[in-house]
Amino acid sequence: MGRGRAKAKQTKVARELKYSSPNTDLDALQRELSSSPSSASTDDDDDEYEDEYSGQYDEDDWAPRR
Repeated sequence: MGRGRAKAKQTKVARELKYSSPNTDLDALQRELSSSPSSASTDDDDDEYEDEYSGQYDEDDWAPRR
Protein backbone atom coordinates (compact mmCIF):
# COMPACT_ATOMS: atom_id res chain seq x y z
CA MET A 1 0.00 0.00 0.00
CA GLY A 2 2.90 2.37 0.66
CA ARG A 3 4.24 1.94 -2.87
CA GLY A 4 1.20 3.59 -4.41
CA ARG A 5 1.64 6.70 -2.30
CA ALA A 6 5.36 6.89 -3.12
CA LYS A 7 4.71 6.43 -6.84
CA ALA A 8 2.08 9.17 -6.78
CA LYS A 9 4.57 11.52 -5.12
CA GLN A 10 7.23 10.71 -7.73
CA THR A 11 4.74 11.28 -10.52
CA LYS A 12 3.71 14.62 -9.04
CA VAL A 13 7.33 15.78 -8.71
CA ALA A 14 8.20 14.61 -12.23
CA ARG A 15 5.20 16.41 -13.66
CA GLU A 16 6.13 19.63 -11.83
CA LEU A 17 9.69 19.45 -13.15
CA LYS A 18 8.52 18.74 -16.69
CA TYR A 19 5.95 21.51 -16.98
CA SER A 20 7.36 24.24 -14.75
CA SER A 21 9.51 27.00 -16.14
CA PRO A 22 12.09 28.01 -13.55
CA ASN A 23 13.33 31.58 -13.36
CA THR A 24 16.68 31.60 -15.14
CA ASP A 25 19.27 34.22 -14.25
CA LEU A 26 20.51 34.95 -17.76
CA ASP A 27 23.10 37.45 -16.57
CA ALA A 28 24.73 34.85 -14.32
CA LEU A 29 24.65 32.34 -17.16
CA GLN A 30 26.32 34.83 -19.50
CA ARG A 31 29.06 35.52 -16.93
CA GLU A 32 29.66 31.82 -16.42
CA LEU A 33 29.88 31.08 -20.13
CA SER A 34 32.10 34.04 -20.96
CA SER A 35 34.56 33.60 -18.09
CA SER A 36 37.90 31.97 -18.78
CA PRO A 37 38.32 28.40 -17.55
CA SER A 38 39.66 28.26 -14.02
CA SER A 39 42.20 25.62 -13.08
CA ALA A 40 40.55 23.08 -15.33
CA SER A 41 42.24 19.79 -15.98
CA THR A 42 44.35 19.70 -19.12
CA ASP A 43 45.33 16.86 -21.40
CA ASP A 44 48.83 16.92 -19.90
CA ASP A 45 47.45 15.31 -16.74
CA ASP A 46 46.28 12.29 -18.73
CA ASP A 47 49.73 11.71 -20.23
CA GLU A 48 51.20 11.29 -16.76
CA TYR A 49 48.95 8.31 -16.05
CA GLU A 50 49.43 6.79 -19.50
CA ASP A 51 53.19 6.77 -19.06
CA GLU A 52 52.96 5.29 -15.57
CA TYR A 53 50.84 2.32 -16.59
CA SER A 54 51.68 1.85 -20.26
CA GLY A 55 53.17 -1.53 -21.10
CA GLN A 56 52.35 -2.96 -17.68
CA TYR A 57 49.97 -5.54 -19.16
CA ASP A 58 49.85 -7.17 -22.54
CA GLU A 59 46.55 -7.60 -24.34
CA ASP A 60 47.08 -11.37 -24.17
CA ASP A 61 46.92 -11.21 -20.38
CA TRP A 62 43.22 -10.34 -20.61
CA ALA A 63 42.30 -12.79 -23.36
CA PRO A 64 40.12 -15.73 -22.37
CA ARG A 65 41.94 -19.04 -22.05
CA ARG A 66 41.04 -21.76 -24.52
